Amino acid sequence: MKTHDTQKKFCHLALAVIETELQAIQGLLTKIDGNFAKACQTIMDCQGRIIVTGMGKSGHIGSKIAATLASTGTPAFFVHPGEASHGDMGMITKQDVIIALSNSGKTNEILTILPLIKRLGVPLIALTGDPQSILAKSATVNLDVSVKQEACPLGLAPTSSTTASLVMGDALAIALLEARGFTENDFALSHPGGTLGRRLLLHIDELMHVGDLIPIVHENASLSEALIEITQKKLGMTTIVNDQHELVGIFTDGDLRRALSKQIDIHKTVISEIMTRHCKTIKAGLLAEEALKIMETYKITSLVVLDDQNKPIGVVHMHALLQAGVV
Repeated sequence: MKTHDTQKKFCHLALAVIETELQAIQGLLTKIDGNFAKACQTIMDCQGRIIVTGMGKSGHIGSKIAATLASTGTPAFFVHPGEASHGDMGMITKQDVIIALSNSGKTNEILTILPLIKRLGVPLIALTGDPQSILAKSATVNLDVSVKQEACPLGLAPTSSTTASLVMGDALAIALLEARGFTENDFALSHPGGTLGRRLLLHIDELMHVGDLIPIVHENASLSEALIEITQKKLGMTTIVNDQHELVGIFTDGDLRRALSKQIDIHKTVISEIMTRHCKTIKAGLLAEEALKIMETYKITSLVVLDDQNKPIGVVHMHALLQAGVV
């Protein structure tokens, strides 16, 4: 019984935290105004990079905001305010824009570098919880991220305030993404190591089996000859071509199971009699993503790649997509 009561208490406290932070996020809806639009335009007009800075928990949020901006088309990086006053200010140029996070608006490490920021003459965007603070009043534009209360029952640990700053940062990044016309392909270029990047950057030409690795038999070949080709090429299928080397069909492991259920003679049966005609194919030069979509839609594991004369020049297999990390 005691364990059950403890579990209920944990869940009750967690729900209270989430509810408090939800209220903090909802409070931002009334703060998307002219200042927000000005901040976006300031960043859009930036000829350099966006420098994000913040101390403590605000610094962690700032680092994430910088990463989100950078991955969505706005070059940005994080500079620790404590290190900035010991040499890292040299990273900031007159073409840059600075975003400074401080819930109180009077973080000493940030206030210390304010005169240096003013001397550089770079625009300063502040995210503060106090519009009347020194940082807010010194900024080119201040974004109000104030919250009614922290989710911490002691009112001490930054919780709701950091969540509000993070959401405001996301709002900036995505608004800028839309304004720049940032596309999936642009995102892929920033994430070449991720699944999306591989899907949108890899072409089937880089993954397909070509040359002697393509399983091919003539349409007059026997089933037994086709089975030998399938076994040797290890793709679980073979292409079927005519005298002009044009694709007329394919024969797969599934076709074999269906053929054997009819008790046919594998030595006397001509492959054209039992092959699959009008099979799914793809053109060279297309993205691996396109091949994956076709395979998933039609629940198949291989695609024949054709040239403009309807001749097979490659085979893309699901195993190749898996090995490349496209799936």
